Amino acid sequence: MTDLIETLVGENSDDRLKQLLARRAELMVLTEASRKAVLTPAEAGGFSHALRALIAVRASERLGDMRMKDHYYEHFTQCEDFYDLVGLVEPDTRSDDPWLQAVLDHADMLTCRPRTATKGDIEKLYAAGVSDADIVRLAELAAFLGYQARLVAGLRLMEIAR
Repeated sequence: MTDLIETLVGENSDDRLKQLLARRAELMVLTEASRKAVLTPAEAGGFSHALRALIAVRASERLGDMRMKDHYYEHFTQCEDFYDLVGLVEPDTRSDDPWLQAVLDHADMLTCRPRTATKGDIEKLYAAGVSDADIVRLAELAAFLGYQARLVAGLRLMEIAR
């Protein structure tokens, strides 16, 4: 995970960043475990690994982090069924599948304006046929991506401030 965080921070990462991450090794281990749990779990439920990676690509784009987007796009293209979803990589692209579009709409909302989420948003997911377990999976994924983006942004600011 430290290598991934260093990669996402950028080419200008130096020994100071490596030392900081080493001092927070336990946090980095937990961050990596969380990443694996939300992006490549053993039991994917209704969200394939490709769909999870697609959501990460779209979220990265919406958050304006092109390095993170490139990382997740590479991950996305390594998924077996990415061909089925590749047309939805651009965040403003819509799916004809009501279930999938409800998931993408909710992911976009959780990425851009999570504090606005209401019971009505969950009702839209239920109406589209999204299960309780998949609603939780989606929330976990969005929360992790937000955390990762904030962690990387903070580390980038530290690099700039030195």
